[in-house]
Amino acid sequence: MQNDTYRHQGLRKKLVEIVRRKGIKDEKVLAAIGKIPRHLFLDPAFVEIAYEDQAFQIGEGQTISQPFTVAYQTELLEIKKGDKVLEIGTGSGYQSVVLEEMGARVYSIERQKALFEKVKKFLPSLGYTTKIFYGDGYKGLPTFAPFDKIIVTAAAPFIPDELIAQLKPGGILVIPVGKGETQVMTKVTKFPDGTIEEKKLDYFRFVPLLENKTGNNSFNKN
Repeated sequence: MQNDTYRHQGLRKKLVEIVRRKGIKDEKVLAAIGKIPRHLFLDPAFVEIAYEDQAFQIGEGQTISQPFTVAYQTELLEIKKGDKVLEIGTGSGYQSVVLEEMGARVYSIERQKALFEKVKKFLPSLGYTTKIFYGDGYKGLPTFAPFDKIIVTAAAPFIPDELIAQLKPGGILVIPVGKGETQVMTKVTKFPDGTIEEKKLDYFRFVPLLENKTGNNSFNKN
């Protein structure tokens, strides 16, 4: 891959071990983290520190998530090859390609126009085929529903009914929920009979749900 050196590959191996030591066990998730050139998703100023386990600014007041956070949410999704996945908050596109590397068919929504335009051109240049949409992630993508899995990459004060409705029976939704500075990662399972189970897990800090100029809610990428 262009501009991906042996040094970058070595740094990724170290990053994988850091994420593994923090508790990630899914080897498919770890393999994706180890393959994707994270430095290409960042401003060149961050190249020397791109493989540290931390979030970085990507413009428009947004960040690329900490690799552990990406791995944690992805592991909870229990991705199977061929899964149709809805991502709320494209951001840099890094989370999207982690899912795609694992064999998922990814549909992603971004509310920030500048990021949407950038990523829509950038991901195909790396050979990825994520379908990216500009719009209100809070509403999901009803036209393309239902989805096997849904991942939300922003702090939501509650679990949106629209997303539950777009989840297939047997599907999983992973979403950080909370109104304060920290949120609890929540795994929602929709059973074949339509009933819902919510499992509250660890605490994280995400960028909050935004109110846009038209008064509609939208998700802001962490």
